[in-house]
Amino acid sequence: MAETVKADSWNASLYDSKHAFVSQYGEDLVKLLAPQQGESILDLGCGTGDLANNLHQIGVHIIGIDKSENMVQQAQNKYPDIIFNVEDAVSLPFTNEFDAVFSNATLHWVKEPKPALQGIYHALKQGGRFVAEFGGKGNVQTITDEIINQLRIYGIDFRSGQFPWYYPSIGEYAALMEQVGFRVTLAQHYDRPTPLEGENGLRNWIEMFAFSMFEGLSAETKALIMNRVEKALKEVLYQNGQWHADYKRIRVVGVKE
Repeated sequence: MAETVKADSWNASLYDSKHAFVSQYGEDLVKLLAPQQGESILDLGCGTGDLANNLHQIGVHIIGIDKSENMVQQAQNKYPDIIFNVEDAVSLPFTNEFDAVFSNATLHWVKEPKPALQGIYHALKQGGRFVAEFGGKGNVQTITDEIINQLRIYGIDFRSGQFPWYYPSIGEYAALMEQVGFRVTLAQHYDRPTPLEGENGLRNWIEMFAFSMFEGLSAETKALIMNRVEKALKEVLYQNGQWHADYKRIRVVGVKE
């Protein structure tokens, strides 16, 4: 994610066409949120706006925010009646405004979790709730370990700063929530193997989400590494004619008391 369209690596159209599962899985999280008509809710990391629109349809006063201008632009084009803004999760500009902050598949991109949680806490009204799901400890580790392995076999030095995600344990994340003032009422860590669409499902996933792991490589070298990753993982992650990503998710609920 990046601040400007020019530097924004997110392909909003690819996201909508090949990775609709992100929003579809988020529908279960909406049930946990249990939104009520008339509530004011912030969708943190709204992507291209599908879940924000679901909330809008049931009469919620929704604001969607995302760090990616490409995603916000796509969301605004799809759902012109909803407010979408470009905001960074670590510097949220809200104080006591929302009955709930909802976040699906976003907070693993935020490598400074405590400032984000402080901003979420401040954004909520007293008694407000924070409901989130994102990648937890061990998420897609089979895929990322193999990418790093193939880069090293090819003689390319992989820097830890190129790893784009923050995948905490529930103990680590729940403790951070408590430090900023939340009462943690739910914390789960669970496996959720996720089917990836099409014969190129793994490659499309890597292109969409793991682009920073190939930083500085030529298109030719990147293609070669991806081919080797696919070949190495075929026996492990390709079953019954479909790729599956080894997702491990965290789901949390916190209350501002």
